[in-house]
Amino acid sequence: MSNEAPLGLLVALILVLVVLSAFFSGTETALMCLNRYRLRHQARGGHRGARVAEWLLQRPDRLIGLILLGNTSVNLGAAALTTVVALRVGGEGAILAGTLILTVVVLIFGEVAPKTIAALHPARVALPAALIYYPLLKVAYPAVWLINLIANGLLRLVGVRPDQIASHSLSAEELRTVVAEAGVMVPRRHQRMLLNILDLDRTWVENLAIIQTSSYDRLPVYREDVDNIVGVTRIRDLLPELVRGELTQATLLERIREPYFVPEGTPLTKQLLNFQQHRRRSAFVVDEYGDVQGLITTRDIVNELVGELDRDATALDLGVTKESERSYVVDASANIRQLNRVMNWNLPTDGPKTLNGLIVEQLETIPETGTGVTVANYPIEVLDTSEHGIKRVRVFAPGSAPPPKVAA
Repeated sequence: MSNEAPLGLLVALILVLVVLSAFFSGTETALMCLNRYRLRHQARGGHRGARVAEWLLQRPDRLIGLILLGNTSVNLGAAALTTVVALRVGGEGAILAGTLILTVVVLIFGEVAPKTIAALHPARVALPAALIYYPLLKVAYPAVWLINLIANGLLRLVGVRPDQIASHSLSAEELRTVVAEAGVMVPRRHQRMLLNILDLDRTWVENLAIIQTSSYDRLPVYREDVDNIVGVTRIRDLLPELVRGELTQATLLERIREPYFVPEGTPLTKQLLNFQQHRRRSAFVVDEYGDVQGLITTRDIVNELVGELDRDATALDLGVTKESERSYVVDASANIRQLNRVMNWNLPTDGPKTLNGLIVEQLETIPETGTGVTVANYPIEVLDTSEHGIKRVRVFAPGSAPPPKVAA
């Protein structure tokens, strides 16, 4: 039957089987190299391929069994067809040569090349492939189940449990390494913020040092995660034990006050009344998912409604020096609200409180001296910087031409 098939057809079938071998080899590497956290993010975002890939990787023994079943089948099929072609072309003496040629072809085009591509671009290869493997697994499930039954039985004899998926959670130190090595993918300002968040998970000795040296009377208390706030402690309530050196974690937990949470969309006037009704001076602001967004106090609300309660600032107090009719040299640590009030400016006040913070947030980095940026129609030129932030800037009147060196 095979001798009646055209020789060209047999060679074409061998090439198709080599392509299938490349598919199985490459997609196996791609699926195993996927970044599980990125995959989970894409799956939650509704990416169909990511959802299927995540489901397949929940039982890697089944996935690997399916891939090896397919890869072994196509490789055996290619070997059998190669033998037929060799016999028809050169007789039994050509079988060895045909086998060697097929081995080289499969090794290069069916293994090394596709696996290298898959390792370099795992998501591009794995996510479309997952949509193919899903129906294949359904069709070949009886064979895969039998293969896994035998293989898993042998693994259990040596103490390996295939149904126990390895944990992909990261420790705080591992997360710190990931953030530090993120490079240009995470701006320096965000890196510092993330590293500070990681530092929130402290030991009792570290927490005790914070309590002893804090300049605040009230401190939030949380477990493991800042979104898991369990209460608020007043330093004055802990002073007797602090003085005697007998303060313990148990004592701290006994004396914490129940936290007060408010939705982030609550109007200021309503929240001021809520503070009065609940006899509170501060509250934790949470979003619709219950994640803590920040802290609000009665002073913050009053300042927002009627202006800063501090003494009236002058341009000199804020470090503002008039340079010309359309430009001013300003200390970058100046408070934005006070600048707006004193200078009659309209810089945005819904984000950072200082001019330094506003510029750094927009550029997502600490800029070089001479960098120009336009904020809310105000051209700004950076005059002096340090390792930790911007020191002085030149602010031009709205509508002025931007400084010559504009940040990208």
